[in-house]
Amino acid sequence: MHGKRNVKRFALLVAALLLHSPAVCGAASLPPVTPGAAWEIAKPEDCGFDAEKLAKLADFIRERKMGTTGLMVVVGGRQIYAYGDVAEVSYIASCRKSVLSMLYGKYVRNGTVKLSETVGELGIDDVGGLLPSEKRATVRDLITARSGCYHPASNPGHKAEGLPRGKTMPNEKFVYNNWDFNVAGTVLEMKTGKSIYDLFEADLARPLQLQDWDRARHKRTGDATKSIHLAYHFHFSTRDMARLGELMLRKGKWGEKQVIAADWVEESLRPASTFPDGGGYGYMWWLEVDSAYPEAFRGAFAAHGMYGQRITVLPALDMVIAHKSARNAKHPTKGTDYKELVRRIVAASKREVAK
Repeated sequence: MHGKRNVKRFALLVAALLLHSPAVCGAASLPPVTPGAAWEIAKPEDCGFDAEKLAKLADFIRERKMGTTGLMVVVGGRQIYAYGDVAEVSYIASCRKSVLSMLYGKYVRNGTVKLSETVGELGIDDVGGLLPSEKRATVRDLITARSGCYHPASNPGHKAEGLPRGKTMPNEKFVYNNWDFNVAGTVLEMKTGKSIYDLFEADLARPLQLQDWDRARHKRTGDATKSIHLAYHFHFSTRDMARLGELMLRKGKWGEKQVIAADWVEESLRPASTFPDGGGYGYMWWLEVDSAYPEAFRGAFAAHGMYGQRITVLPALDMVIAHKSARNAKHPTKGTDYKELVRRIVAASKREVAK
């Protein structure tokens, strides 16, 4: 009699714990996984998402004429939704900067790169020469877009074009600046003695088993008559972008291997600059907020690229969203439409938000 009573009490206790525990992908049957050579596909319901709501995303994309060519939603390391050709490889625009931030971690932590070292101490110069104040900018200033150096960049698409030089001191304010980002690339190559693309292949592409990476198509480009520090553009598939987001979500750990130091991931996601809406900018990562879903966006961050290239990571939902618009300027994705798309994905969640 007492045995039956104890069994009943135990069963009630287990039920109560399950009821009040935060939801996890697929509950006990589907714990989070590390992606293998190919993505594991799970039913949205098994990961705490409403399949019908996710199915309506395609209609929204078409109605808004978003130009989306690839969209992938990953929860707990599994693909729960995909739209378009997620294997198509194309230009990722300024998402490249967040990739560089990931590469920096290993070499900052082993002492190869020192964030406190200045442009002048590194012997870096540029077309027409740098001003004394510009040479005082540190590597940390470069990777946070706070150098105060508004020398022309070798490629367009930033906010520093045409700003007067010598008026802003290093670390005085945030200005999204391709010169900073490109010189940060030069610093990494100078200190390691290797190409950014060779570093990426060895440090990230191979450990993460990127499915569509092609080293041969990558080289630094830009107008060297404006700046000798060229851009380091990358070309990825949507599904490989999702792997990079997944690595950041897992604080740099891939299976049993710590690919990027966990404390580097945490440091790179601390705000070096904050914005009026509550968001910010870290080490080449955008720190995301959304007043419509504040809890779901707690700790969220993203890589942004022109025309709709995005990697959005929401740790509170154990989720990564990768988005591509491979047609670039012909069919750009508006930022407001992408934001609404992410909101609709979040709204499809039945999961309790992780604390």
